[in-house]
Amino acid sequence: MRRWTAVPAALVLMGAGTAAAPFTAAAAAPPAAVAQCPTGWGSLPEDRAASGIRPLADVRTGAHPCYDRLVLDVPGTSAARPAGYHVRYVDALVQDGSGRTLPVGGGAILEVIVLAPSYDPATGAPTYPARAGQPLPGVDLTGYRTFVDARFAGSFEGRTQLGLGVRARLPFRVFQLDDRLVVDVAHSWTAGR
Repeated sequence: MRRWTAVPAALVLMGAGTAAAPFTAAAAAPPAAVAQCPTGWGSLPEDRAASGIRPLADVRTGAHPCYDRLVLDVPGTSAARPAGYHVRYVDALVQDGSGRTLPVGGGAILEVIVLAPSYDPATGAPTYPARAGQPLPGVDLTGYRTFVDARFAGSFEGRTQLGLGVRARLPFRVFQLDDRLVVDVAHSWTAGR
């Protein structure tokens, strides 16, 4: 009887050793490559003057390995015919026209003003269905590393104002692509994080 109890115990131990081998090999695999993040961005205001009024069609966001992105869809704009903008950190989001302070969550507030109304200037019909003081329609910031809150402040005299709540005062960049204005806010001040 002693032999039979020794054999199953030995088989169990051999099986345990075999099961542990793949786990050990996987644990020893090299770590995934760290994203190489751009550097050289800053936190000072960025402005661009532009003529021509094209309505804002949509606002959306995206999470990237190095930054979170805000995209303002302004059809008819391009690098050659850019949308004008004013992007800067502010202590509070003060609504153009009314002077009312709007709450925005986060450790810092990035005010984004695009020189594009959220309505058709010819008819007054809304082109972007947002309400002042409310979160941006269709924007869900769950899981974002930098963006905390995104609020619509309003559209006044051909300018649309947004408040972007971010984790802290972090570097950002603004640039124009075909039919859209892009604002990227980095996850940190140093590359590779």
